[in-house]
Amino acid sequence: MADEKSMREEQNLQLSEEEQQELLKKYDPESNTRDVRGLMKKIVFFGLLAFSVFQLYTAIFGQYTAYIQRSVHLGFALSLIFLLFPFRRKSAKKNRVPFYDIILALLSIGVGLYWPLQYDELVMRVGRVTDLDMTVAILAVLLTLEASRRAVGLPITIIASAFLIYAFTGPYWPGFLAHRGQDLTALAQLMFYTTDGVLGTPIGVSATFIFVFLLFGAFLVKTGVGQYFNDLAVALAGKLTGGPAKVAIFSSALQGTISGSSVANVVTSGSYTIPMMKKLGYRKEFAGAVEASASTGGQLMPPIMGAAAFLMVEFIGGITYWEIAKAAAIPALLYFSGIWIMTHFEAKRVGLSGLSDDQLPNRKEVLKKIYLLTPILGIIIFLLVGIPTMQAALWGIVLTIVVSAFDKQTRLNFKDMINALVDGARTALAVAAATACAGIIVGVVVKTGLGLSLANGLISASGGHLFLTLFFTMLAAIVLGMGSPTTANYVITSTIAAPAVIALLMIDEPSGAAVPVVVALSAHLFVFYFGIIADITPPVALAAFAASGISGGDPIRTGVNAAKLAIAAFIIPYMFVYNPAMLMIDASVLEIVWVTATALAGMIAVGAGFVGFWYRKLNWLERILALVAGGMLIFPEGMTDVFGFALFVILLAIQFVTKNKGGKQTISTAS
Repeated sequence: MADEKSMREEQNLQLSEEEQQELLKKYDPESNTRDVRGLMKKIVFFGLLAFSVFQLYTAIFGQYTAYIQRSVHLGFALSLIFLLFPFRRKSAKKNRVPFYDIILALLSIGVGLYWPLQYDELVMRVGRVTDLDMTVAILAVLLTLEASRRAVGLPITIIASAFLIYAFTGPYWPGFLAHRGQDLTALAQLMFYTTDGVLGTPIGVSATFIFVFLLFGAFLVKTGVGQYFNDLAVALAGKLTGGPAKVAIFSSALQGTISGSSVANVVTSGSYTIPMMKKLGYRKEFAGAVEASASTGGQLMPPIMGAAAFLMVEFIGGITYWEIAKAAAIPALLYFSGIWIMTHFEAKRVGLSGLSDDQLPNRKEVLKKIYLLTPILGIIIFLLVGIPTMQAALWGIVLTIVVSAFDKQTRLNFKDMINALVDGARTALAVAAATACAGIIVGVVVKTGLGLSLANGLISASGGHLFLTLFFTMLAAIVLGMGSPTTANYVITSTIAAPAVIALLMIDEPSGAAVPVVVALSAHLFVFYFGIIADITPPVALAAFAASGISGGDPIRTGVNAAKLAIAAFIIPYMFVYNPAMLMIDASVLEIVWVTATALAGMIAVGAGFVGFWYRKLNWLERILALVAGGMLIFPEGMTDVFGFALFVILLAIQFVTKNKGGKQTISTAS
């Protein structure tokens, strides 16, 4: 294995499927599963299949009541997690399921069936908890915490446990953090017998919208659309300056429509694009950084964004998923444009060209399969015409099956469809665990009033200044995101930090006034963005670390380069909070065009300043002026746009006139 990897390193070949799986297990907790065999393999297979069948049945014919739908969803997820995910990560290669995990799986099934079997009695004695009820509730919480630790990671378990301890110890906390405290009975009732705990809104969204969209992604993968994304990207962008880097950006943006995991995107696309970038001449750390930053942005890419976007619909209220996807369109365009611009300048700086003709696929043959994108375009149309989100995903699955029949190579047979159902359910396990664990946090926040207390504390710490509040919120989202999945990160920050941002944006409004959709959406997208880019923010940058595993570069340097390439992601959220026209809500076409054009010009200037190259190499004064011009264009104020644009034009003119005086540096392929 080591010899094979060394040989691949020398020849810059694509990673084998086995090596991809090793990387996923190392950096992505969701992929660190047992390779079960024999009877247990069949049990897991049919368990996953039954999970998908249940979800599809309720999506088509109507959901059960919230308690039943969510508890059955939880029971399926927890039991399968204990069979698939080992107690310790290092024991993942073992194919035997120990007896204690079988017991935990059986207990999870019992917890999942408790509401369906006892529904009438539980409803009749609402507010009164029996000893058996208490036992089941405590089991549900403990099993959820352990399943989350295995499938999602230790940080979210620690955070949820800390919130539970806070609920018990309320009177002993100082200042605004103090509350009257909760006893075991009250907490047990909150956690499992209301829709504010484990069975709260987060897992409710997982049990409906998220699962069906994950199935849609699984069906798309079975058609071979992932490889097609790579082929299409190479055909369209491979010959451009620094072609492989632009291929990585293009294909990763497309991959983001079928995967909500930054690490999975890196390994899937990066095993193909990173060796190409290295072969062309990009440094190892830069090649890994391009893939990491582009793959992380996949969760920001409409129409199918990360799972947290579906939670946003419920948390904001009064808004459709289409409105969220539409609002995220321009920020996503700016994000990927920023990475594209910086990779272009880097390629020009070191004198890299594109791929040669013999390295490109036949464009006509690639475009013949453009029909594979029909299901994604179909989802956009379905949402645009007002079809409910879940129904749009169901029709997307149907459309995928129909489209796959156009070609023998992509055609889905019965076995492929069954495997897609199994793969979709497997992908949903970690999401279900994360949302159930996040529900614990939300329950404590709601019951203790911690959300309002922390929001007030955040405003007080910032002195009531919006920018400082946003800055502190950004830091909180990034720190939480370093160890938690985007879904859990969003739940925590949207319940604690987003209210503070909303309060300051509403400071001039009358007390008790309804929060406008654009204000709520700005605040929620702000925390959503920073939760996602935590995957490329050192010191814990899992997407960058996974990319370095492919490139052979230094992980921390790869993370630093990725954060620099994704500088747009650190700026864009501030832009749409200060100028919501970027979200295309309550804004004229002229406003939208202007804010987008000035932001793109700003990205060009910032990219040139960071890389140190435009039409030629920049000296230190020109780099500073470029960064200043970019910052002024990006900042959403009329006068800053005017001055920034004037400086931009002057710099551009100087560069254009003197471009032949600057030389190009070169680097070797081995660097």
